Amino acid sequence: MKATDVLVQCLENEGVEYVFGMMGKETLDLVDSLSRSKQIQFVNTRHEQGAAFMAEVYGRLSRKAGVCLATLGPGATNLLTGIASATLDFSPVVAFIGQAGFERQHRESHQYLDLVKIFAPATKWSIQIKDSLTLTEVVHNAFRKAKMEKPGAVIVELPENLAAQEINEDAITIKPVPTPMSAKDEIIAAIAHINNSQKPFIIIGNGVIRAEAVTEVQAFIDYLQAPVTYSMKAKGILPKDHPSNYFTFGFSQQDEVLQGIEKADLLIVIGYDFVERLPKEWNKKKVPVIHINAISAEADEYYPLQSELVGDVKRVMQAMIELEIMPKPWEPSGNLREQIKQVYQLNERSYSSLSITSILKAIERHTNENTIVLSDVGSHKISIARTYQPKKPNKVIISNGLASMGIAIPGAIGAKLACPADPVICITGDGGALINLAEIETAVRLGLSFVMIVLNDSKLKLEEQMMLQKLGNDYGTAFGNPDFVKLAESFGIRGERPTSMIEFEDMLDKALAQNECTLIEIKLEG
Repeated sequence: MKATDVLVQCLENEGVEYVFGMMGKETLDLVDSLSRSKQIQFVNTRHEQGAAFMAEVYGRLSRKAGVCLATLGPGATNLLTGIASATLDFSPVVAFIGQAGFERQHRESHQYLDLVKIFAPATKWSIQIKDSLTLTEVVHNAFRKAKMEKPGAVIVELPENLAAQEINEDAITIKPVPTPMSAKDEIIAAIAHINNSQKPFIIIGNGVIRAEAVTEVQAFIDYLQAPVTYSMKAKGILPKDHPSNYFTFGFSQQDEVLQGIEKADLLIVIGYDFVERLPKEWNKKKVPVIHINAISAEADEYYPLQSELVGDVKRVMQAMIELEIMPKPWEPSGNLREQIKQVYQLNERSYSSLSITSILKAIERHTNENTIVLSDVGSHKISIARTYQPKKPNKVIISNGLASMGIAIPGAIGAKLACPADPVICITGDGGALINLAEIETAVRLGLSFVMIVLNDSKLKLEEQMMLQKLGNDYGTAFGNPDFVKLAESFGIRGERPTSMIEFEDMLDKALAQNECTLIEIKLEG
C-alpha cells in the first residue's frame, strides 16, 4: 500500500469528513488516494487561503480538526494567512503540504522553500515527514496537538518522493485527549477568596465554549449573582435579558463596562484568551484575579493572581458549583447596565433606514436560535460584537486573533458543512468580500445554501475612521467596486439589492427559505 493510501486511512481513523484545498504536482498521489475514500470528500477550492479559512471555521464548529491541503511554494504560502488565523483564534486545523523530494532540498530548486521554518511561528507544530514508516505516528500526533488546549494549527509536510513509497503500516488507535484537573485544595481556596470578596466581577472568554462548559459557568453565575462581561468570541454565553449580563467588552480602552471592572475587588476570569485584549487594557486598577483556564496564566502587574485553577474548565467549574458559593449581588454605580444597552443600541426594536444596526436587529427577529452568523473584519465587526445578540453560544463566528479580512465567505462554507441543518449568514464589507469571492463557485458546486450580506460603501471604513481619529484626514481608503448583484448572478446564485428595510427583511426571509446561496448587497452612505 502506498504511503498516501495509509495517510488517508489515518485521516479516516481521525474522523475526517472533508479535506479543503488545491492540488499540485507534489500532492497528486494524496489526492488520488482521497478519491478512493468512502468517508472523506476532497473539496477543491479556488484559493488556498479560502481552504484554510474553511478548515478553521469547520474545526471551530464541529469540535474536530479541520483539514486542508496545499502544494509547495506559492500553494503553501497562500495557505499561511488562514493557518495563522486558526492558531491565533484557537481553532484546531491540520494542514498537509506537498514538498519537493529530498534529492533537491539541499540546493536552490524550483518552488522549494523551507516550509517548516516559515510555518513554525504560525503553528503549534510544524514538521516534515522524513521517513514514510513514521507517517502514522506523525499524523496521529498532529491531530492530538491541534485539538489539545489551546487548540490551533499544525502543518505536516510530505515530500514528493515519500508519497508513493510502498509501506505496511496501520493507523494508530485513537486515544482521547487528556483533560487535566486542578487540585481540590486549590479549588477550595479559590472559593474562599470569592466568598471573602464584596464586589467580584466575572470575565468570560471563548475557552468556556471550547471546553463545552457553558452550562456549568451559567450555574456558577446564577449562584454568585455578580456582574458578567465576555469577549467577542464568547457571545451567547448569557441570555440578553439575564440580570448579570453586562455584555461584550474588548473594543477600546474606553469600553463602558470598564467602569464596572474598576469598581470590583476581585476578577474571576474564566477561559479568557489574552489574544483578544491584554489585561493592561481592561485591568488598569490591577484588581486581584482568580484565573480559571486550561493553561497557566501569563501573569504580569495587570493580571495579579490571587488563585490559579488550571485544568479542564468544565471539570473545574463542576467542582466549584458543588461547593458553597455565597451570593455576591452588586451593581456598578450609574445604572451601568442600562448605559451599555443604550450605547450598544440594544433597546431599540427597529429602524427605518438601511444600516448595519437595523440589519442586525432584523436578523435577530427573523432567524431561529441555531442560526450561525459569521463576521468578516471591518467596522461592521464592532457593530456585530456589540449590537447583535445571539440566542446560543458559538453561533457568532468572529475572527479576533489574527483578525484577517476575507474569512467570511469561505468560513460560511466551513460552517455549513460542519452544521448542515443550521441557517448560516455571513456579513462582510466590500473590502473583505472581494478577497475570497471566488469561493462562491465552491459553494455552488457543493450545493450549499447560505446568505451573504455585502456592505458596500466603496472604502475601508474602519481604516478611514482610525485615520480621521489619529491624523485628522484619511488617505488611500477609497476604491471602486463591481456590481455585486450581477457578479452574484454570474456565479449562478440570486443577487439582491434592497432600497429599504422592508425590502431587506422580505429578501432575508426568502433567502433563508431557499435551498441556494443568496447575496444581498447593502449600499451604505458615507
